[in-house]
Amino acid sequence: MLLNGDCSESLKKEAGVADLPKENGLDEGEPGDETTGQEVIVIQDTGFSVKILAPGIEPFSLQVSPQEMVQEIHQVLMDREDTCHRTCFSLHLDGNMLDHFSELRSVEGLQEGSVLRVVEEPYTVREARIHVRHVRDLLKSLDPSDAFNGVDCNSLSFLSVFTDGDLGDSGKRKKGLEMDPIDCTPPEYILPGSRERPLCPLQPQNRDWKPLQCLKVLTMSGWNPPPGNRKMHGDLMYLFVITAEDRQVSITASTRGFYLNQSTAYHFNPKPASPRFLSHSLVELLNQISPTFKKNFAVLQKKRVQRHPFERIATPFQVYSWTAPQAEHAMDCVRAEDAYTSRLGYEEHIPGQTRDWNEELQTTRELPRKNLPERLLRERAIFKVHSDFTAAATRGAMAVIDGNVMAINPSEETKMQMFIWNNIFFSLGFDVRDHYKDFGGDVAAYVAPTNDLNGVRTYNAVDVEGLYTLGTVVVDYRGYRVTAQSIIPGILERDQEQSVIYGSIDFGKTVVTHPRYLELLERTSRPLKILRHRVLNDRDEEVELCSSVECKGIIGNDGRHYILDLLRTFPPDLNFLPVPGEELPEECTRAGFPRTHRHKLCCLRQELVDAFVEHRYLLFMKLAALQLIQQKASKVDTSTPLENGGPPSSESKPEDPLGPEAGSEEEGSSASGLAKVKELAETIASDDSTADPRSREVIHNACKAVGSISNTAFDIRFNPDIFSPGVRFPESCQDEVRDQKQLLKDAAAFLLSCQIPGLVKDCAEHAVLPVDGATLAEAMRQRGINMRYLGKVLDLVVRSPARDQLDHIHKIGIGELITRSAKHIFKTYLQGVELSGLSAAISHFLNCFLSSYPNPVAHLPADELLSKKRNKRRKNRPPGAADNTAWAVMTPQELWKNICQEAKNYFDFGLECDSVDQAVETYGLQKITLLREISLKTGIQILLKEYSFDSRHKPAFTEEDVLNIFPVVKHVNPKASDAFHFFQSGQAKVQQGFLKEGCELINEALNLFNNVYGAMHVEICACLRLLARLHYIMGDYAEALSNQQKAVLMSERVMGIEHPNTIQEYMHLALYCFASSQLSTALSLLYRARYLMLLVFGEDHPEMALLDNNIGLVLHGVMEYDLSLRFLENALAVSTKYHGPKALKVALSFYLFASS
Repeated sequence: MLLNGDCSESLKKEAGVADLPKENGLDEGEPGDETTGQEVIVIQDTGFSVKILAPGIEPFSLQVSPQEMVQEIHQVLMDREDTCHRTCFSLHLDGNMLDHFSELRSVEGLQEGSVLRVVEEPYTVREARIHVRHVRDLLKSLDPSDAFNGVDCNSLSFLSVFTDGDLGDSGKRKKGLEMDPIDCTPPEYILPGSRERPLCPLQPQNRDWKPLQCLKVLTMSGWNPPPGNRKMHGDLMYLFVITAEDRQVSITASTRGFYLNQSTAYHFNPKPASPRFLSHSLVELLNQISPTFKKNFAVLQKKRVQRHPFERIATPFQVYSWTAPQAEHAMDCVRAEDAYTSRLGYEEHIPGQTRDWNEELQTTRELPRKNLPERLLRERAIFKVHSDFTAAATRGAMAVIDGNVMAINPSEETKMQMFIWNNIFFSLGFDVRDHYKDFGGDVAAYVAPTNDLNGVRTYNAVDVEGLYTLGTVVVDYRGYRVTAQSIIPGILERDQEQSVIYGSIDFGKTVVTHPRYLELLERTSRPLKILRHRVLNDRDEEVELCSSVECKGIIGNDGRHYILDLLRTFPPDLNFLPVPGEELPEECTRAGFPRTHRHKLCCLRQELVDAFVEHRYLLFMKLAALQLIQQKASKVDTSTPLENGGPPSSESKPEDPLGPEAGSEEEGSSASGLAKVKELAETIASDDSTADPRSREVIHNACKAVGSISNTAFDIRFNPDIFSPGVRFPESCQDEVRDQKQLLKDAAAFLLSCQIPGLVKDCAEHAVLPVDGATLAEAMRQRGINMRYLGKVLDLVVRSPARDQLDHIHKIGIGELITRSAKHIFKTYLQGVELSGLSAAISHFLNCFLSSYPNPVAHLPADELLSKKRNKRRKNRPPGAADNTAWAVMTPQELWKNICQEAKNYFDFGLECDSVDQAVETYGLQKITLLREISLKTGIQILLKEYSFDSRHKPAFTEEDVLNIFPVVKHVNPKASDAFHFFQSGQAKVQQGFLKEGCELINEALNLFNNVYGAMHVEICACLRLLARLHYIMGDYAEALSNQQKAVLMSERVMGIEHPNTIQEYMHLALYCFASSQLSTALSLLYRARYLMLLVFGEDHPEMALLDNNIGLVLHGVMEYDLSLRFLENALAVSTKYHGPKALKVALSFYLFASS
């Protein structure tokens, strides 16, 4: 049996890992309550089969389900190998045409065994275009260039390269029992101890990619559009084709189909050629005139259909690859047309051209949600519109920065400009009109959009009926931050002062409120822990709010109540907000806080607020229990010890929150005490007069001690306006304000005294195993620790007694610190570069950052050097068209000095290195890892080749090595709530040991996830992994293999081919292959995982011990003893280092080592 840690424990861990990142940790109301068995059945209506009759092929039967639409049968036929060349047809049942958009169950007379005829329909210009686009997609179906270029939600997957096609039964048949000798020696760079970290194996060349050439050229003809008299003959458009045999032909697309005409490149003659080969489908026409096309197209479609569907389905959000091979640029009519007709979110499929994004986003929210089918429909609609909106917003933001969109205020200077494109409003992250003057100017204007996005995400997750937020996407591209928002109907016609009826447009000088907004926001205040409070406006009147003052309420012309500017939804972080005259708790001052930050918009994360409240709740229960026990003990009515005074030393001693008294009580009585308190708290909260006054006093004291806003029940909320510059509170609220200030100080202290040490402890115990910067950041954020605390986390790691066990965390942390600092510098560096100098500038920056070459020289674009004068006159160029060449003078010494300075200023961490080589030496980093991290953070795409970073004779990068720069996109991820609850209850069942029931629940969750998200999504990936795991434990290896194969493909497609999660999935798949005795496949998967691990981090990681143990075992199984020993030796060394010499895992390593 292959290792995977001991099973029960790793299952628990598995269930933990698969915890889908809760969007902001909000528990939506448990929809599980009313989900009855019968409701679930509704979704899985029993399918039936129908017979399809299409022209020219044998009839075949097709399995359908009643709630499918007729349109979905169309899609299936357009994908099938034998009918894929048809797009313009209708389906007839007994001579009646079926409506495209009706559900099958509503079609009269449709039942098991019905015959549907495929009837060819006449073309229109729209249908002809769709047909040509579809044929082009079929010709390009194996070509990965869309994935490398990051378009149309294509992304890469390499699993099939390592499994030689399909796993499962076919795999077994093909390989027998695999006892034939196989070559198990991995390439040199995968062996333990190798120092070489090549880049090329990251994207191995897939054999299928050398596409079979069916045609040389297929483009729109220059004779388009047809002149009037030809239009009246039914000509729709003309195509120009060069076949593989070099025959040049002109084709007319007419209402009846496609035929050859007599035009040439320079001579227009639309008369049909003879023979004209009129065919309803372009493919049938090309089959007749080109034998090569006929042969290759058939082979291509066979291959296309053999690919796993997960390799071809579009992902919900675009994934970009940071490396790509050199590709030749081929002619492509559809791509050329798309680029210039600015296809705004597929408008040719939608009547009325551009989409009204705001209306779509809000209407989907208003869909009913009383029962499960309704909620599924609603969540699916919300998710779909969100992913479309994100794609359109990303496209628009790039167009804005590239200068392809006209500003709505073109006369103002660049920073001030705003844009509207495709019904989306775009603004740049600069401080226009000194709006953020008191908060840090441009720096504040840069972080405000992400804070606002977090606010939008949170309010969306609370999902209060009647309260609307804007569709919001934040795009970082070429050094600029662009906010894309849907447009409130009517907002552009009126002045902002008139429209805002709740909140403040000048940070709290004039403040207004509105009863309906208070009522709506009141419903969010409990889940978001926001306190309803009063502030003074400029006329000293009290105004009641239930949000921060900047949160504005606007009623649109559609009558909906919108809230926007949610950048201060969460309370301020006092560690980074020095306030004159305010002392922070001792834990904070000891750590050197408060520190002045670049802006005053630092907020605590929602995860932190939730953890803090949870922590306080436990404290509250313990205090009350303690007092009840004391009351029982001393029947004499003495005053309780906690009458006044703050919380008893809770923050300074997280391990023992009750100080000395708690320890002296026996455990048993305290447990029963807690149960009593719970009961008592509920009685008193429901305002029941049965509770006796002394118990009331107990609850009252406990409430007071933990800072609850109510005296009868535990209820902690924050006032987001405390310490907000410019906000004043009425005299009558001074006590409340004082308590709120104390609460904020306690929360800041809690972050430093509980959360950061908790994270470091979890890392030392390997409860969390970050592998790269992104997974470390994720671990920090889940505990509510902002990235600006990275320096503090590293300080604690360095000072930790378990420093050696934390070596990997130290490396990842330092790498993250360096690349984040470099990213900050790169951002301003790029803003000064014009388009023609972009690749030169980026390669120069990378040379200064990573190359050992001492003095790289930047290549300025040639025309720059000619005329320095002509550029002075344009004040309002598009944002991305700066024309200074300051970037060219950067040197490695200067860049590294700035990186160290940035690390000190921003993260308060002293780096000891003044060059990349020194950093690599001092901290044990890898240059290739730093390259990956900086590329992912900034959107750079570089050429896939081996870079000689360490050469002192020539720079590592040239201009030709920088292929592209992609946007980095932040957006809301709408959740599938019901599916998520099924998933959680499934996990709970599994942890209690009920595997079968757990398996059923998880399968149900998978169904619901598919219903909401479609086939591809991170959460579906977690679901598949857990299912595979359960099947493996229950001994069903074939099922485990099939699920895990999907999980690997999906992880590659939606998370990235070298994401740590993908590495994990590869390891699991190898385990199930080994269990199904497919040894050589298991080995090649493990080698792939090891290569990715080396690239992403290096050899010295606790995960590497598990990986090498597994490789050693498989090699031992195929009797490669010497090779097996090398891997097992490394595993032993690594586990001894990370788990200490006495740990169980080390004993296991010794045992394996000895037995081999």
